[in-house]
Amino acid sequence: MGKSFSTPKSLSDNYTHYCPGCTHGIAHRLVAQAIDELGIAGRTVGIAPVGCAVLAYNYFTCDFQEAAHGRAPAMATGIKRVRPDLIVFTYQGDGDLASIGMGEIIHAANRGEKFTTIFINNAIYGMTGGQMAPTTMPGQRATTAPAGRDTDQTGMPIRMANLLKELVTPGYITRQALLNPKQINKAKKAIKKAFEYQVEGKCFSFVELISTCPTNWGLTPVDALKWAEDTLLPYYELGDYKVPE
Repeated sequence: MGKSFSTPKSLSDNYTHYCPGCTHGIAHRLVAQAIDELGIAGRTVGIAPVGCAVLAYNYFTCDFQEAAHGRAPAMATGIKRVRPDLIVFTYQGDGDLASIGMGEIIHAANRGEKFTTIFINNAIYGMTGGQMAPTTMPGQRATTAPAGRDTDQTGMPIRMANLLKELVTPGYITRQALLNPKQINKAKKAIKKAFEYQVEGKCFSFVELISTCPTNWGLTPVDALKWAEDTLLPYYELGDYKVPE
């Protein structure tokens, strides 16, 4: 009987540091599968952020760079412009991308920089201590919002895919989720499509992935999946928000 499932070649055999129930590992696998299936591993460069995925270079076998907090899009811009033959992607969390890196991602998308961004939205700062993120839900508790997010003081959570789709510059903008097998299969197709657009030299591409953070949510892995389904998905609606003509 043949093997039906194996580790992607673009992933290393290292054990990850992610908490039980965290969906970063799923996201890593989907990115690696897309790289393998497109045959682009030899010319792919990833950029790790400051945050939970800060050690991503240990888990992928392609080349990786480390960027300052929020500055992955700036580094990606420089690499892609100097070496347009390379396939460049950033892998960023919501604190990294939507807070300190907001200006970087907005302007990179508006310029139409032809790299790919994988955006992990788990509605909280992870590695840095569970602080409230720009994506934290109303009433959701965080270390910097122990009584829950007060939208009268902090505003509503930022929906990055919705925001970026309003830019006139062409791009591929999508939001998917990693909460069940059906969603994961759709996320895989979206990630592969994002890389395909870059291979074809078409446009900037942005894949937002609704993810879990059981540790900082204070939930079990199973309860975290249910909370994300019930609380995040009604606000962060899934689907393609922008597709290049």
